[in-house]
This record gives sequence, C-alpha cells and structure tokens, in this order.
Amino acid sequence: MASPETLTAAEYIKHHLTNLTFGRMHDGAWGFAHDAADAAQMGFWSIHVDTMFFSLLLGGLFLYFFHRIARTATAGVPNTAQNMVEMIVVFVQENLRSTACERNPMVAPLALTIFVWVFLMNLMDLFPVDLIPWLAKLLGVHFLKVVPTTDPNATFGMSLVVFALIIYYSVKIKGIGGFVGELTLQPFGKLGLPANLLLEGINLIAKPISLALRLFGNLYAGEMIFILIALMYSGGVVPSISAGALQFVWAVFHILIITLQAFIFMVLTIVYLDMAHLEHH
Repeated sequence: MASPETLTAAEYIKHHLTNLTFGRMHDGAWGFAHDAADAAQMGFWSIHVDTMFFSLLLGGLFLYFFHRIARTATAGVPNTAQNMVEMIVVFVQENLRSTACERNPMVAPLALTIFVWVFLMNLMDLFPVDLIPWLAKLLGVHFLKVVPTTDPNATFGMSLVVFALIIYYSVKIKGIGGFVGELTLQPFGKLGLPANLLLEGINLIAKPISLALRLFGNLYAGEMIFILIALMYSGGVVPSISAGALQFVWAVFHILIITLQAFIFMVLTIVYLDMAHLEHH
C-alpha cells in the first residue's frame, strides 16, 4: 500500500483501484502482477485474488453465523443475535409473499444469501481506505481492493448465476416451446417475429447486465468518494477535522446505499425468477 504523501493524486487513485491479480506473465510464468500493466497483460484467465478472498471469507462468515444461530435458537425470548437473524429471514419472506416462486424451496435461501452476502461485501467499503491495504503491505502485498462488489467480475459472476436460473426455470415451467414462444411471439404476434425476438432478446440480456452494473457502479462511485476525501486531507485541501467530518457524513449516508443496493439486487432476483415461474407474463 502506498500513501497519498508518496504518490501523485492520479497514482494514488490508480493504486487503490488495482486488484491483487494472479495470472500468466508475458514470459509464460505464473505469478502476481507487479502493476496495472502486468494485470492487463494477463488477460481473461487471470484471477483477482483479493476479490475471491474477501468474497469467500464474508460468505463463510455469513454461513457460519447463521448456522450457529439456527443450532442454538430457542423458542423463548431470543437473544440479540437470534432476533436479528429472525428479522432478516422474515424480511426476505415478506418480499417473497404472493409471488409465483414463493413455493420453490430454492428461492428463499437464494434471496437470503444474496441480500446478506451482498450487504457484507458492500459493508467493507466503510473500512478506512488505507487501513487494510496498509496492513497487507506489512505482509508484502502491495495491491489490495477490499470491496468485492467494486470488481465487475464479482457482480457479473453473481448476475450470471441468476441469469442461468432464470433460463432454467423459464424452460422448466413453460417448456422449450413456451420459452421460445415468449421470445418470438410477443408483443406483435407471429407476423412480428424478427421485431419480437429483438425486443424480447434485449429485455432478457438486459437483466444480468442491469443487475451487475447497478451494484458495481454504485459501490465503485462510493469507494471513489472515500479515496478523494483521503486525498483532500493528505493534500492539505481540508484540515483533518473537516476531512474526518466529511468521512463520517459520507459513511453514514453510504450505509443507506450499501443496504439499498443489497436490497435491490435481492428484489430484482425475486422479480426475475417470479416472471420465469409464470406461465404467461
């Protein structure tokens, strides 16, 4: 991790937006990228190690915590942790109520996982921008992005899984003929087949793209604002007290953003799967 005092503003921002990337180097050897140019040269098959590490870590913490609460839950007065978990579960169930996919035993756990996992990944944005990278530098790690949802690879990975489920349940519920009919016979009937396929095809493809880009764009912008505030403080543009106040105000507002984005990703997943479960829509 490099501090804003030792880098120009552009270098500092670029450093914070560079993932810890593992892949095949230009000489054929496998290893970690030394800079953004190395990471770009590695191409499609490179791995963003920091994104994988933090997303899997947070997913594991989520599963461990919920499993532990489920095993120790009592029918009496719940403790704070059990009460919080029950509130989240009820919240997800309320959003599934009266949907066509409500009876599908897979959808509720999926919606719960999406909401909590995305929220936890977003929550990493509230850590001071230099804290965890500074700790990583002590271990010899010079690039580290701690917010998985600021990596489009992560957001597109999740949205493509949702997209695969949309296709699967569309075919399972409606049959191949029904699914193809939706793409080719609506909204203009048989005579409008080319236009129908174009419009419905765009509508179908837009679902995973909108899911991924909405989450990525909002969290990426939020991270950029934290970085810019850190630059304002280090460059003497604002005094430390003012910078601290700006960080606090933006962090409080950002709590709403990270929660809202997790909620939107969950709700849109439910809506898209609900449409896939309907015989006609």
